[in-house]
Parts: sequence; structure tokens; C-alpha cells
Amino acid sequence: MKTIAVLTSGGDAPGMNAAIRAVARYAMHKGCKVYGVNRGYRGLIEGDLEEMNLLSVCDIIHRGGTILRSARSEEFMTVEGRNQAATVLKIFGVDGLVVIGGDGTFRGARELSNMGIPTIGIPGTIDNDLAYTDYTIGFDTAVNTVLDAIGKLRDTSSSHERVSIIEVMGRNCGDIAVFSGLAGGAEKVIIPEIDWNIDEICKDLLKSKNKGKMQSIIILSEGVGKAQDLADQISEKTRMECRATVLGHIQRGGSPTGFDRVLASKMGAKAVQLIMEDKTSRVIGIKDNNIFDMDIYEALEMEKTFPEGLYELTDILSN
Repeated sequence: MKTIAVLTSGGDAPGMNAAIRAVARYAMHKGCKVYGVNRGYRGLIEGDLEEMNLLSVCDIIHRGGTILRSARSEEFMTVEGRNQAATVLKIFGVDGLVVIGGDGTFRGARELSNMGIPTIGIPGTIDNDLAYTDYTIGFDTAVNTVLDAIGKLRDTSSSHERVSIIEVMGRNCGDIAVFSGLAGGAEKVIIPEIDWNIDEICKDLLKSKNKGKMQSIIILSEGVGKAQDLADQISEKTRMECRATVLGHIQRGGSPTGFDRVLASKMGAKAVQLIMEDKTSRVIGIKDNNIFDMDIYEALEMEKTFPEGLYELTDILSN
């Protein structure tokens, strides 16, 4: 019988609970003992592990956030902290550790792997900024949260004939902005990966207004700047009324979409399968709708390829 531990680290993402559930139940189905690590790497250092059973993950697949909670740990960034984490895993007899999170979480897993701790990574981040996989857990839900906001803001923007600028998350990755902009029919999408010009944006807004368009939606990725600053610039140059809305951490919450629940379930089961096969230093991904695994070192070294075709389509369809 193997003993598996699972933790979530970094920013929470809708679908993390579904992944925890899949890891726990699939492992128990295979006859494994499962520990849940509370508060990520900090909890691992402090020995905050609890043995899980079927009831531990009952009624959580639809819940946002993470039942294991998450926390930052500066101590884990030190050699002493990682040594303590490794000691705790040895004390509990853990044969394999599953970590759910983004690039920072994976870098921590890589360090543990270097110390001989079998680790498997599951991508859980709304930013979708991991290059090796088409989608990360939580991204689809975040996009749908933005779409809900676009619909509501379009209603009030039409009533007042104004420009609404919506600032979305994603750090330096514009995927949330592009996908939600295309699906929400935004007039403009501004992202870190593509150069933009304020005068060109103002000209397009004025042309649309002259054609009789009563409102416009602009999606701004947080990696570019502040929505209020852009609103002030547009108002000054065009005399149009502009309102800024920062969605912030509302994008991290909420019940995960069906896509994220299925993705998390598949990835959780795959992680357990790899541990049962005594594999380590692997991360789970999805490519062309197929679940796969690859070396964690290779995954972290890959550079994100931006979907320029999708961005161009968004721009064409907005005219």
C-alpha cells in the first residue's frame, strides 16, 4: 500500500477541490492511504497533515476555493525549510506528493524532487500561464465569471451611452482577456503580449460612436496597467464618458464550470496513476483534449505561446 499526500499552493482556483477529490478517491480506490496537507508548503513544514477518507471529500466537487486552504511560505524558499518539509513527509511515510497550483508551486515541487521526494504537479491557476498545457484548472471558470460581468456592464453602458473598461486578472498572460473578450463581444482587448496605441483606440471608439454605437466594452489585462488610468485618458481625448471596473479576486471564486470539474477529475486520477507507477518529477497537462504528463523541468522551461490568431479574430469581429 502506498501513502499519498496532496496539497494546494499559491492563488486558489475554481476546480482545485475537484482535483483534491479525484486524487483522494482514486487513490483510496487503489488501496492507498491519503493525507491532506493544510495551507500548502507552510503546512507541510509545520506537519499540518490529516488523513483523509471518503467523507473528507464529500460534497466538494462543486465548491470553489480549496478545502485544504493555501498560504505563502517564505520559509519553504530556504534550504532549511525544504529540509524540514522533506523530514515531515518521511515521518508520515509519504511515498508520493501531489501538488496543485501554478508555476511557483511547481518550482517548489521541483526542489522537493531534487531531494528525492516523488512529486507530481497538477496545474491549478486561473491565469492559464503554464506553457506546456492548453488549459489550467480554473481558467474556464474565470473566463465565464468575466463574461457574466461583461453582460451586466453592457446593460448599464447602453443605458448611459458610455465606455466600460473592465480590468481582468492574468498577471503577464492575456488569455483571460482574449478569451472573455472574444466570447463577450468586446470592442477592444488590451493585453501585455500585443503593442497598443491609445490614439488608435480613441479613434476607433469615436468612429463607432459616429456610426450610432451607443456603448463599448474594453477588456484590459492587469499586466498592462490600471483600468482607471485608461478610462481617464480616453475621457480626456474623446470627451466620452468612461467607467472603470476592476473585477479582482471575484475571478478566483465561484462554483467551477463543468469543463473545469472534468479536467480536474481527469488530472487528479492521472497523478495517482503516475505515483502508482513509481514515477516522479512529472506534471499533468491537456493537449488536443488528451491528458498527458511530462518532465517538470521541461515544462517550466517552456515559453508560453500567445494565441495571436484568436486575438486577431477578436479584433476583426469587433468592427
